[in-house]
Amino acid sequence: MYNTVYDAWRKERENSELQPLAKDFYAVLAGYVKRIREETRMLDEKTAKARLIKRELHNVRRLVRALVQLRLEKIFKATIESETVSVEVLTTEEEKLCAEMLPLAGSFQEFLKGILHGRTSKVDVARAKSKRVLVRFLKDTPAIIGADMKAYGPFKSEDVGTVPAENADVLIKQGLAAKVEIE
Repeated sequence: MYNTVYDAWRKERENSELQPLAKDFYAVLAGYVKRIREETRMLDEKTAKARLIKRELHNVRRLVRALVQLRLEKIFKATIESETVSVEVLTTEEEKLCAEMLPLAGSFQEFLKGILHGRTSKVDVARAKSKRVLVRFLKDTPAIIGADMKAYGPFKSEDVGTVPAENADVLIKQGLAAKVEIE
C-alpha cells in the first residue's frame, strides 16, 4: 500500500490535471494506517522492526497530507474557475466535497460578477436547493457530480438531460451544453 500512496502522490505532483484514484482509495488507506498504528503498539520500541514501522507511518502520514492537499487545491481551483470535475477521477469522499462546493462557488461567482459591474450584492451562501434545467449537450461530456450530490452522465453529443441549475450554468459557460427552452 505504501507504494500505491507514493505513486498517487507522485502522479498528482507531476500533473496539473487531477489524477484518477479508486473510489475506495481513502477507505483502504485508512485501514492501512490503522493496521500500521496497531502494529507499532504491539512491538518493543527498541527493535529495528518497530523503528522501521514508525518511520513508515511517519512517511505515509506526510505523503497523505501532501496528496490530499494537492487534490483539494486542484478541485477548489476547478470549482472556482467554473470547470467541471470528472467523476471518474474522484474518490467517493471527494465527490461529496465537490457537490458541497458547487453552490458556494456559484455564490462566489455571482458576488464577483456584481463587484466587477460596480455593485455590491448580498452574499447568499445558504442557497435554496437547486432547480433542474434541461440542457442539450454539444460535446461528449464525462459524468459529473451535481450540486445535489447526484451523479449525472456521461453524456454524448446531442444528448438531452436535466442537471441542477448550478451545473447547467457551468456546462453552458464551457460550451459543453446549451439550455433548452420549453414553450
